[in-house]
Amino acid sequence: MSKIKIVGAKEHNLKDITLEIPRDKLVVFTGISGSGKSTLAYDTLFAEAQRRYLESLSSYARQFLGQFRKPDVEFIEGLSPAISIDQKSVSHNPRSTVGTVTEIYDYLRLLYARLGTPHCPKCNRIVSGLSQEEVLDNILELPEGEEVDIYSPLVRAQKGHHGVLLDDLFQKGFKTVRIDDELYELEDKIDIDRYKVHNIDVLVDSLKIESKNFQRVIEAVEAAMKLSKGEVIVGDKFFNQHLACPHCGLSFPEIEPHTFSFNSPYGACEECHGIGRKKVLDESLIIPDKLKTVAEGGILPWSYKRNNYYGALLDALATHYRFQVNNRIKDIPEEIVNKMLKGEEKPVLLKLVTGYGIGRETFKIKFPGFMPWLLKRYNRTDSDSVRRDVERYMRDKKCLACKGRRLNPQALAVLINKKNIFEVTEYSIVDALEFFKKLKFSKSQEMISRPVLREVRNRLGFLKNVGLDYLTLSRTAGTLAGGEAQRIRLASQLGSALVGVLYILDEPSVGLHSRDNKRLLKTLLELRDCGNTLVVIEHDEETMRQADHLVDIGPGAGEHGGEIVAQGTALEISKDKDSLTGDYLAGRKKIEIPKERRKVGKNHKWVSVLGASEHNLKNLNVDIPLGLFVCITGVSGSGKSTLVNDILFRALDRKFHRSLERPGRHKEIKGDENLNKIIEIDQSPIGRTPRSNPATYTGMFTPIRALFAGTPESRARGYLPGRFSFNVPGGRCDYCKGEGSIKVEMQFLPDVFVPCEYCGGTRYNGETLEVKYKTRNISEVLGMTITEALGFFGSIPEVKNKLKTLFDVGLGYIKLGQSATTLSGGEAQRVKLSKELSRRATGQTMYILDEPTTGLHFEDINKLLEVLQELVDGGNTVVVIEHNLDVVKSADWIIDLGPEGGEGGGRLVAFGTPEEVAKNDRSYTGKFLGEVLK
Repeated sequence: MSKIKIVGAKEHNLKDITLEIPRDKLVVFTGISGSGKSTLAYDTLFAEAQRRYLESLSSYARQFLGQFRKPDVEFIEGLSPAISIDQKSVSHNPRSTVGTVTEIYDYLRLLYARLGTPHCPKCNRIVSGLSQEEVLDNILELPEGEEVDIYSPLVRAQKGHHGVLLDDLFQKGFKTVRIDDELYELEDKIDIDRYKVHNIDVLVDSLKIESKNFQRVIEAVEAAMKLSKGEVIVGDKFFNQHLACPHCGLSFPEIEPHTFSFNSPYGACEECHGIGRKKVLDESLIIPDKLKTVAEGGILPWSYKRNNYYGALLDALATHYRFQVNNRIKDIPEEIVNKMLKGEEKPVLLKLVTGYGIGRETFKIKFPGFMPWLLKRYNRTDSDSVRRDVERYMRDKKCLACKGRRLNPQALAVLINKKNIFEVTEYSIVDALEFFKKLKFSKSQEMISRPVLREVRNRLGFLKNVGLDYLTLSRTAGTLAGGEAQRIRLASQLGSALVGVLYILDEPSVGLHSRDNKRLLKTLLELRDCGNTLVVIEHDEETMRQADHLVDIGPGAGEHGGEIVAQGTALEISKDKDSLTGDYLAGRKKIEIPKERRKVGKNHKWVSVLGASEHNLKNLNVDIPLGLFVCITGVSGSGKSTLVNDILFRALDRKFHRSLERPGRHKEIKGDENLNKIIEIDQSPIGRTPRSNPATYTGMFTPIRALFAGTPESRARGYLPGRFSFNVPGGRCDYCKGEGSIKVEMQFLPDVFVPCEYCGGTRYNGETLEVKYKTRNISEVLGMTITEALGFFGSIPEVKNKLKTLFDVGLGYIKLGQSATTLSGGEAQRVKLSKELSRRATGQTMYILDEPTTGLHFEDINKLLEVLQELVDGGNTVVVIEHNLDVVKSADWIIDLGPEGGEGGGRLVAFGTPEEVAKNDRSYTGKFLGEVLK
């Protein structure tokens, strides 16, 4: 079949769509935000493909897999196995790295295990195996008369019940085995968990080191080594015929791939267990402001109240150390502050109020110190909330034992071309590719290395081709942006070389500079040419023009969308005057360059970041003009987010809002006295549960509930505003607890959510729904779109103003009670923007946005720019990290970092107006900007 045919798609806002998608082609879905692109691609196409795959498995297998319901579609023909590559699948496991996610690290472990040269971690000499005579010499040097057990190590870190091995040992006459440090008699029945990893040693002999026993020692060692093929354990010493350092007397186990795994006890650093970092208490977070007194809450973990236990204990400490609770902490001797933080041996006299406040009783207690007290709470609790509370006073620091390298000394002492495995993972992708291209081995080693090196080079090449050449293999996966994680998965798919697959991608160009976009497009076309079908949700103009088939969904958003407006090639759609996308592709509509830009005058106010050196920033000094629309640009990995989010935002957030987040390394920030607030508007959800919605997030639900409580019917019944909340008992439906639906568990079939039969999905009980404001009850109001509600509440300024700002940012189609979990990232960001716009402007606020055009169509970007310009017109500063040239050309001022990503970045390349940056030959942004400004 040459096409995928979708018939009768009605999921969410889709209006009975019928569509044919050509197979083995690059197909782009586009349209304004909220038009139904993701619903068609993910909630219909991908959901049906996954459901069919799940149904092909046994019921036993299905119970262990994710649950997929049937999408609301009549049928889909010609559907291939589908792989989704979206931006939400970033691993937040601290053990995941770029190397492990792409499986390159697995090949490196194999390469080092088979061809690495082991060195002694103590003296750095090359190590080799001990002969049997050398092993015996070492044993016979043990103190005369010492009793020792001689074991043969047979199983190391292997799963299974190992019944055959244990029976065989019993048949050979052995009596005792040590399994995971526990002793067992072989004549007894031994049951061990087959799904857990085990170590098994068999006891060969127990004896004293005496001259009369020398022959017995020799025989026992020989027997042990014969059983384990060269290994023996004598007492607590491990001897190996294969690897040992004759100078230091150290023996090492056989080198295997798991020796280099930081997720295995055989490779991981013993101190940090392979994480590379440890959470440690930070004194500056426990006492962040030394100008405060103890009574004012200067010691954060405890609030000072005279009538509670902690207040009494702080009073006792003040008496014990002879200071006043009203003394500023900076005036208390440093020695005393250290004793309070770390504790001391002397007991403290604690006076507690007893007997309903009538008397006081004195106790002698040993005060452990704030830091040991917090650490004890952290280590002993099973409560996530307690751990999170203590983590407020902790920082992630490099493990001192492994210096952040995750592995134990033995693993780090194995070298190839004078580099250990960690040093290779610290290379950027482009440098690692160069290292492996130049790597040479002997003829015999060449046969072993060839297949491994081929895989490593190919996968590194794929990462380079999708614009990720600045990343390192050791980079933690949780620190990747959504676009970076998506492109890593895309590179992995190229490496797998699958054929006949349906790939569904969500804006792969996110976070990619115009310079690198062509490389990404080339990768997508390669994936297509292998015989795969690509369905890509995208707003990038270049991708649209390169597509084999373009589908424009709209014409509006929400209820006004969900239809196929136009389809065909980019050229065909540009001729369709009913298509909004076609208008922009043809140039009938465009995002205009501002006729006049705001100027930087002689006495202009600036905020300056001095000496920025976090990550790859090269001791950077950057001046940001206030009261302007400022764009921070540069290729991926050039240091934009580090400068703006990690340093500028965190430093000012700490100053203005007392945040505990520590900013990235920098010397100082000047000019911050010209600001009084800093706000970050990102694309994270406005809430993580279905109970969160635009009405609750923007605060308009409070006055709406007050309106209902003020109706004559409510006053007669004595209803207060709380009666109209679906989060608290009283007015909500008690059966569904205000959810509006009931979850029915279907065992190994997907859970089914059915409307609550008692409230009919309204969330409220019947008595509450009887109260109406202007003919509508509270549930009907939550079901209104922003546009409807604007007319309905037009006479209520407190509600109207918030609705107007939501409408102005292009969200007229969403509903007041729409679940936060159903909003896209772009929609969530605009809800946050509207909340800020509805507040009274201070004129001294800095707004920070990181790639706000993600998920936005040309038309949405136009509306977004109007909103941002409005914020700047109010005297505020807007700082935007952005690659989209329509946004960049609209800025008053540009700060361009680079020139490359990773180590090749972190420098100031250009700054000034867009016209000035466009003339800078060193700037990649300037090169592409010049073409747009023409």
